[in-house]
Amino acid sequence: MSDSFKIIIEPKKGIKNYWKELWRYRELFLFLAWRDVLVRYKQTFIGIAWSVFRPLITMLVFTFVFSKLAKLPSGSNAPYPLMVFSGLLPWHFFSSAINLSSLSLVKNANMVRKVYFPRIIIPTNTLIVSFIDFLIAFIILIGIMIWYQYLPGLQILTLPLFLIIAFIASLGIGLWFSSLNVIYRDFQILVPFFIQFGLYISPVGFNSSIVPEQWRLIYSINPMVGVIDGFRWAILGGDLKLYMPGFILSIVLSLIIFFTGIIFFRKTEKIFADVV
Repeated sequence: MSDSFKIIIEPKKGIKNYWKELWRYRELFLFLAWRDVLVRYKQTFIGIAWSVFRPLITMLVFTFVFSKLAKLPSGSNAPYPLMVFSGLLPWHFFSSAINLSSLSLVKNANMVRKVYFPRIIIPTNTLIVSFIDFLIAFIILIGIMIWYQYLPGLQILTLPLFLIIAFIASLGIGLWFSSLNVIYRDFQILVPFFIQFGLYISPVGFNSSIVPEQWRLIYSINPMVGVIDGFRWAILGGDLKLYMPGFILSIVLSLIIFFTGIIFFRKTEKIFADVV
């Protein structure tokens, strides 16, 4: 009777069992997502206002720098502010999702250490908060389109497809960074630098059509290039055309990042409780 027993709860092996566990814990996922939304928006004006003013201010700055100073063409018959804002939509979703997910496990350290559940739920539910910011920004876009009396074409119906690709790319990178941030806390410093650097090398303030043809495929190694181009084409249409080789490359890379992110997360998940 004096012998002590230790009960170890760990995930079942096999990818099939893993997805079953995720479905079993779906209520926890919804609870954590709702909690994060409340923390961000409840009894606060700055959180909501920041979701409105941040893309607007960025749009004004980029329009002034790239259109007025650099004299870059919009690449379509749409006004330059609309071209910029349609690129900001997926970028702000992506950057917000990466930033929140990379810190999610560290911020929920007590839960990770004390209770068993599929840890992938924590970085995944942060995409809900980023998606709400996206919806707020999309409402602003509708207002800007009304201001400029710009009517989108039928290709707007394809927008959910590009949003799904943005989800895949964001979650994949978010899983990588959330795992690495638990093991190496230096990533708390590196992630904001990664996001800032990505903003400058992504076609947010300009149209990717200005990139020389011989470099466009290499430029599309950045998966957000295809996503941003897709958003622009879906929202603005007109004489905009998708660079299909680059777009396909962006999709393939997004899927690779997504699946490798899941694999790496699952391999490191077993040590989270010990090192977080």
